[in-house]
Amino acid sequence: MKHSIRRKFSLIFIGLMAGTILLCWFINTMFLGQYYIRSRIRIIYDAYNTIRQVANSDTYSTVEFSRELDNVCRRFNITVCVMDSNSQTKYVSFNGGHELETQLMGYIFGFYSDTVEVLEEGGDYVLQRLTSGDNQYLEMYGRLSTGISFIMRTPIESIRESAKIANRFFAYVGILGTVAGGIIMWFMAWRMTRPILELSRISEQMVHLNFEAQYTGKTKNEIDLLGENINKLSASLERSISELKTANNELQKDIENKVAIDEMRKEFLANVSHELKTPIALIQGYAEGLSEGVNDDPESRSFYCEVIMDEAAKMNGMVQKLLTLNQLEFGNEVVAMERFDVTALVRNYLQSAAILTRQNHIEVCLEDYAPIYVWADEYKTEEVFTNYFSNAVNHCSGDRKIVITLEQREQKVRVGVFNTGIPIPEESLPHLWEKFYKVDKARTREYGGSGVGLSIVKAIMDSMNQGYGVENFQNGVLFWFELETVEECAG
Repeated sequence: MKHSIRRKFSLIFIGLMAGTILLCWFINTMFLGQYYIRSRIRIIYDAYNTIRQVANSDTYSTVEFSRELDNVCRRFNITVCVMDSNSQTKYVSFNGGHELETQLMGYIFGFYSDTVEVLEEGGDYVLQRLTSGDNQYLEMYGRLSTGISFIMRTPIESIRESAKIANRFFAYVGILGTVAGGIIMWFMAWRMTRPILELSRISEQMVHLNFEAQYTGKTKNEIDLLGENINKLSASLERSISELKTANNELQKDIENKVAIDEMRKEFLANVSHELKTPIALIQGYAEGLSEGVNDDPESRSFYCEVIMDEAAKMNGMVQKLLTLNQLEFGNEVVAMERFDVTALVRNYLQSAAILTRQNHIEVCLEDYAPIYVWADEYKTEEVFTNYFSNAVNHCSGDRKIVITLEQREQKVRVGVFNTGIPIPEESLPHLWEKFYKVDKARTREYGGSGVGLSIVKAIMDSMNQGYGVENFQNGVLFWFELETVEECAG
């Protein structure tokens, strides 16, 4: 990545390390010598105060005095020589104190040969820097109020050379530390940015509506907390999108249903208008003829009235069928499921329709079936059979036979109504159950059909959740419907 956080962290760390090293180098070069001198001067003053306290206690000739000065010399790396008021040596330190006796005597009597730089003078001491050959010392000498003379010396190394060595060593260590720290920081930055990259990958998949990827960090830090929230967000988005898709699908269905309903409404209005137009025109024409007295003889008036009543009856029948179909399609009629003998229902109807079949010279064939008990709405079942039988009578031709069958199929019975005649065109079969659909409009008009009967059959069978259909044969057409059978109880 061009702007990688990992690279930025590493560069920031290396820059801070390098800057810190350079700052330390500058401070060492500029202020280390002064700091060193001040620290050694402070040590000299601490030793001076210790000697004065011991001298004031009047115990400098005791073993405790020597032991106290030995501790000071060891602790501060100082060489000490102490003389009493008679210039008798009372104490010399173990680390070269005898060499200072002559130096102290020279200071007391005013002669010395080394180069000195006086740094400070007090009431009973002088602090100076002494150069002797290649060596430099911080030195303090003087005479206390108790008459004791003393001299103290501590060496000071070449601070510049020490600073160079310290800076060189510090540079080596700093470079090594920077390289090692950079490598460690690179690895640690990789450890830190790896879960961030994983979260980036998960969020990229979420952009493409893929919510299967889950963050799996286990360190329980801030990034893991973000990952858990990303997981929750992913699950929430998946649920929301699923709900939106479901709602959108339902909305799409509603829109399609609305469009279909609008089309059905338009088609219904067009079909009803078409179906009612002819009988209304006939009624209006014959009524106007009667009103204007076109034919005054009783026979003509009777014919006109019969035409008017016949057309009015057709209109009434069609309206009743439309009302029935509307109630069935919108579920306003309750299906009363009851147990009855469908064989008896068929036989009773055929007896009542015997006059109709004789008038049309039709032979009705029904075998001697045993009683078959079914669960269904008896009134609606009779209406289905009536529509099938009426269609069979109206379209019967050829041998002019109607064959009624009751075929047992496991827990169902299939009731079939077959009539001889011309088969229905194959392209018309899927549309038979549509309202106002007519295969032969002229013939349908001839027998007074409205094109609604088979739509009523479809609505009734759908309300009882049972099957129905039509099949073509070479010599005729078979309409059928199925009902659920029940076992007859013994005794």
